[in-house]
Amino acid sequence: MSFFLIVGTVKAEEFAKNAKSAVLMEYSTGKILYEKNKDEKLAPASMTKIMTMLILMEKIDNKEISLDSLVNISKSASSMGGSQMFLDEGSEVKVSELIKGLSIASANDAAVAIAEFLGGSVDNFVNMMNEKARELKLENTSFKNPHGLDQEGHYSSAKDMAIMARELIKHDTILKFTSTYEDYFNKSDGSKTWLVNTNKLVRFYNGVDGLKTGYTNTAKYCLTATAKKNNIRFITVLMGEESSDLRSKETTELLNYAFNNYKLNTILSSDNIIKEEYVEKSNVDKVGLVTINDVNEVISNNKELDKYNYNVKVNKLVAPIKKGEKVGTVEIKDKDGLIVREEDITVNNDLKKINYIELLLKSFKLLLSGK
Repeated sequence: MSFFLIVGTVKAEEFAKNAKSAVLMEYSTGKILYEKNKDEKLAPASMTKIMTMLILMEKIDNKEISLDSLVNISKSASSMGGSQMFLDEGSEVKVSELIKGLSIASANDAAVAIAEFLGGSVDNFVNMMNEKARELKLENTSFKNPHGLDQEGHYSSAKDMAIMARELIKHDTILKFTSTYEDYFNKSDGSKTWLVNTNKLVRFYNGVDGLKTGYTNTAKYCLTATAKKNNIRFITVLMGEESSDLRSKETTELLNYAFNNYKLNTILSSDNIIKEEYVEKSNVDKVGLVTINDVNEVISNNKELDKYNYNVKVNKLVAPIKKGEKVGTVEIKDKDGLIVREEDITVNNDLKKINYIELLLKSFKLLLSGK
């Protein structure tokens, strides 16, 4: 289902006047609240590093590597031009330091070092980037490098960048880095490189804690930003601005509009039991069914909350089952009976499989109870 929604008295042309393309997305639902040329293929510049960081954070969260893993810096990485953190050839640098370089200073040398570390070569890592793009169903994205310097066939779109950003933010450790305005890269020889965030909104807009700027002669000034206030988070993407001041100004306007006009409503909390169901081969007769994640909707501030009905479709439950494992779905219907959402459901507790003696006793008790 596609969403193109501008509500209230604000006109679409009042936003992102100078950008070639733009998107405003609510994070928890992925709902697009505003768009301008959202599918246009454009050079993303250093916003490319969002994908580089996404692959890196997945490896960290999957415990394939850690923040303390050491990366050997090659001649190729150390000789990268453009924005950099001045890595020394032959040195070993912690992954955490490279993330600082990527997220704060937009360091191209850090991007190449990470690509070589994770992929074995830059070309292999670029293949990983494009495979991830296919997995996320990014229809207007093609990567040729991990840093974003202009290259033929290297492009993305505002919508695709917003989707990438949403995936990256799910690894919330990254926000500790992207929200840092300034820090130092401590080199092995005792010297320091001062890192200053290229995203000035981190310092000057309350709630902004990321995400990534970009600039090349072809891409012009770009910014994917995210901000959270209270219980709602938004993602904005602007591509093709004429100056860094304009990208900050028009991002601020989009965020102000979002926070002033929208709120989040939780339709179903993952803590709320929707229905109880019988479980075979378990020490309990019934288990509560819950959604795997909170089910939210983003609505305008002046809109009354809708009432919903639920239709649960559950597989036959046989222990063992772990909480978080999909066991069925729940259809969420509006007041007219139309299905507006379908969400995965799970059990609210881990269920262990009982042994043969316990199973006989349970069957005996059920027989006596007449169930």
